[in-house]
Amino acid sequence: MILEKLMKRGSTFLGVKYPIICGAMTWISDSNLVKTMSDHDIFPVLAGGNMPPDKFEKEVDTCLKSIKKPFGVNLITIAPNFRAQYEILLAQKVPIVIFAGSFPRKLEIQKMRRTDKKVMSFASEESIASQQINFGIDGLILEGSEAGGHIGYVSLLILLQQVLFKFNQVPIFVGGGIAHGNMIAHLLLMGAAGCQLGTRFVMTKECTVHKKFKEAFVKAKARQAVATPQYDSKLPVVAVRALKNRGTVEFGKLQLKLLRQIEEGSISRQKAQYEVENYWMGALKRAVVEGDVNYGSLMAGQSVGLVHEVKPVKEVIDELLSEAENELSLAKERLG
Repeated sequence: MILEKLMKRGSTFLGVKYPIICGAMTWISDSNLVKTMSDHDIFPVLAGGNMPPDKFEKEVDTCLKSIKKPFGVNLITIAPNFRAQYEILLAQKVPIVIFAGSFPRKLEIQKMRRTDKKVMSFASEESIASQQINFGIDGLILEGSEAGGHIGYVSLLILLQQVLFKFNQVPIFVGGGIAHGNMIAHLLLMGAAGCQLGTRFVMTKECTVHKKFKEAFVKAKARQAVATPQYDSKLPVVAVRALKNRGTVEFGKLQLKLLRQIEEGSISRQKAQYEVENYWMGALKRAVVEGDVNYGSLMAGQSVGLVHEVKPVKEVIDELLSEAENELSLAKERLG
């Protein structure tokens, strides 16, 4: 009963039984995974990534036809195909649109909302949360730097204090480093509307990533999921957290090469940033689809060190809920 009460705001907002978001993971969160998660009563998100517009539209259509419960679609604002994907979604009856990568402009939020969709975005600090709320965002996601893939620079522990404890105008969901239900329980007690997990759901039997990709996750320790550095402000790059391998080293070399080209004037900063994003899209595909765990990008959150077994989705969700309920009972005992 306590867990149900704590979940109510998030469940009502998302329109699902459990306000657990399966975060959007490029090349992983396709229409098949979205349907699987939806069938288990949590909130799935289709990853737009940099998917070609025609393929993106087909994936959205598949979700709309096969899924009866609400789901979200993630748009990466810094992806080359963002604008085309955005225009496609305006005409589609998708329940929730989630902006990622950077922060959506006011007009982008309001235009999407006028098509009867809820709109969510990420907040990396207090000022961004305030801005997005003023722009009319319906819900926020706080994703700490512990998360996998493209990340901000602030840990979830700090974001909770900067944002979650200060704003209540919209539901706030949290993610980054979450793998167990006891953590979900405490985050709900802190005021979170729900939690977002990504790495945990890669480690499910229904997730169709390459076998070698999962094997790398099974063996990994938390400290092996490292964030890429930005070498120079002349080439702003969004940090990416992934398991360290030869591909991580190659990305460092690519940055240095692009910086030299920028200094020489043989490439623009915008073109260099495009090359960076193009590298990650290709490297991630090599790992997820082709199983290249040496040079491909093994994007993973630090929670990869908390889970070392691949299980069915139902078993994972049942575990999360059971752990959360048990933790709430322990908290009640502690309070006397």
